[in-house]
Amino acid sequence: MPRLYCAEPLATGLTLALPAEAARHVQVLRLQPGDACTLFDGRGGEYEATVAKMGRSEVTVTVGAHTPREAEAAVAVTLALGMPANDRMDWLVEKATELGCAGIQPLQTQRSVLRLDGERARRKQAHWQAIAIAACEQCGRNRVPAVQPVLNLNAWLPTQREPGWVLSLRADAQPLAALRGAGAITLLSGPEGGLAPEEEDAARAAGWRPLTLGPRTLRAETAPLAALAALTLEVPS
Repeated sequence: MPRLYCAEPLATGLTLALPAEAARHVQVLRLQPGDACTLFDGRGGEYEATVAKMGRSEVTVTVGAHTPREAEAAVAVTLALGMPANDRMDWLVEKATELGCAGIQPLQTQRSVLRLDGERARRKQAHWQAIAIAACEQCGRNRVPAVQPVLNLNAWLPTQREPGWVLSLRADAQPLAALRGAGAITLLSGPEGGLAPEEEDAARAAGWRPLTLGPRTLRAETAPLAALAALTLEVPS
């Protein structure tokens, strides 16, 4: 059954026009009046719904019963990412959402190949947020991780009242086992080539602790996902 995100608060018995993206999705799937779908608004759970009317550009649905189903991870992991280049950031946002990340902070760092500011940065943020929404529709999550505005790492670090963990290749970095039992974590990861030494030093000076993923050097788009998967996926005992 199609799952559709609607930012407008939902309630049983409500009839409303779907937002443009969701309406296009319904039209592409060629749903007809009377067909069923599932709606979620990011505020918890999901709703049964029925297509009430199909127009050229507008799709109206009637909202049915609410189900308090959730698919969130037990640990809330926010990824602070030195943005990788080209379409790798798109892929990273999609997979991080599927793996259950709680939020994404795109960062500009010294070694960032992707350089964004002004209107281009705002368009990219909206683009990545749309990717996160689509990933939630696909994977069954009912809470959409917020993609924050692009910031420079040096400007962002002083705003963090609760330092997290920085992925590091240095010998004193601690293993993932150090995070066991945590309820909320922020992971800082660098772009291609990693954080510059002075950037990691600045993070450490601000209270961020170094974290290692083992002896292999992982790509910029692989490392945060590997850590995220280890922290959020439930492994049967």
